[in-house]
Amino acid sequence: MLLAGSALGADVGIPALSLVTNKDGSQSYTVTIQILALMTALTFLPAMLMMMTSFTRIIIVFSILRQALGLQQTPSNQVLLGLTLFLTIFIMTPILEKVNTEAIQPYMAEELAPLEAVKKASGPFREFMLMQTREDDIGLFVRISGGQYNTLEEVPFWIIMPAFVTSEIKTAFQIGFILFLPFLIIDMVVASVLMAMGMMMLSPIIISLPFKIMFFVLIDGWALVIGTLAASFGV
Repeated sequence: MLLAGSALGADVGIPALSLVTNKDGSQSYTVTIQILALMTALTFLPAMLMMMTSFTRIIIVFSILRQALGLQQTPSNQVLLGLTLFLTIFIMTPILEKVNTEAIQPYMAEELAPLEAVKKASGPFREFMLMQTREDDIGLFVRISGGQYNTLEEVPFWIIMPAFVTSEIKTAFQIGFILFLPFLIIDMVVASVLMAMGMMMLSPIIISLPFKIMFFVLIDGWALVIGTLAASFGV
């Protein structure tokens, strides 16, 4: 009886790997393996968020803006990350809706195989990244890889991703430089006034900080920065 129970338990177990051949000759894995692959892919979600969306440009600009204002921990990192995340979702909504229509829903309806769904899902992200990536950056990584491609459509996804991030960092630094200029002028004016008054022992940063905050509030700075960032992606 004990041996029979053991054999019965072995028959009920979930198969570790099962490959199914479809009628058209294509092959697909069982749902168990698909779920395992999906759970593994979720571990790469933070990297994908930074590598394939507008997240990188936005968080760098916000960090530079905080430094330009002279505020070390205000707004806090949690606030900046939360604002960046929601702004990223807002900017990427058209791409995510397109992925849902072209890949996720057909896959859920069993109209697409898993690999075909992944290929369909990468299409909108590829178009978005190519629109934001400089050709010089793509050419750089093509030369590093040693490949030869006649058109952008032939460039593989793994070359576009680092080129996209490089372009995003360049663009973020350009926007940050423009944001830094007015606050730098305020610092220089305050420092010149204090030196002319003989108050060389008083830190100019302490005096200029309220003026920079007041200036930023009066011009509705957060709305201007967020609107500029959204417009830089064509939103």
